[in-house]
Amino acid sequence: MIAKYRLLALDMDGTLLNDEQIITPTTVEWIQKAVNAGVHVCLSTGRAFVSALPYAEQLGLETPMITVNGSEVWRAPHEIYRRSLMDPKLVQEMYDLAKADDIWFWAYSLDEVLKQDNWDGDVTGREWLKFGYHTEDDELRHKLLLRLQDMGGLEITNSSPHNLEINPLGVNKAAGIKEVCKLLGIEMSQVVAVGDSLNDLAAIQQAGLGVAMGNAQKTVKQEADVVVATNNQDGIAEVIQKYIFTEASASVGSK
Repeated sequence: MIAKYRLLALDMDGTLLNDEQIITPTTVEWIQKAVNAGVHVCLSTGRAFVSALPYAEQLGLETPMITVNGSEVWRAPHEIYRRSLMDPKLVQEMYDLAKADDIWFWAYSLDEVLKQDNWDGDVTGREWLKFGYHTEDDELRHKLLLRLQDMGGLEITNSSPHNLEINPLGVNKAAGIKEVCKLLGIEMSQVVAVGDSLNDLAAIQQAGLGVAMGNAQKTVKQEADVVVATNNQDGIAEVIQKYIFTEASASVGSK
């Protein structure tokens, strides 16, 4: 098979995983068909490596992975290629913002996830990858967003309508996918990027085919090239059937 698209970059929560946090048998089946046909399948997630790895192993993936919204790019499982760390001073400032308004927060260090209920105050003694907030108070979240934007040096997205996720400026899934493309010797035009939240937006905008899940946030759907079924309706299987195998068949048929 000579496929137009060589890399399938998949967000996990709300995309690859259904609401029960599993990959359905139908989706597993179609991902295996794609892999067997020579398509690289890459997990591209906001999750930490240890949280994403079991799903990569379930799918038998040995290809590169993107974790923590692009702060880490793995050449292969367990083999780090690039890691982008956050300035501890910015982490301290973001912690101070959370405490000032009593907003639930979490932060990914290299070794663990620190949260509001287990924060020990040791900022300078750790290497940091990502900071996040969660509040269902829209007004408070907007106020926080404006403060974060004033700080500068931050890449601000979300993985749900009620949170904010912060990485170092310029670190996002699109940048991670570009690194993976270099590793694989392919172009962004050969990438299908699939997601549901704002942390998928840059990748969806810059990939050869940007796909929004049926359950995606409104902005993501507006920016995507196509919208497929939800994460509970095997939307990933639809992507592979309609836009990878169909495109490949068309390429072969045109020769």
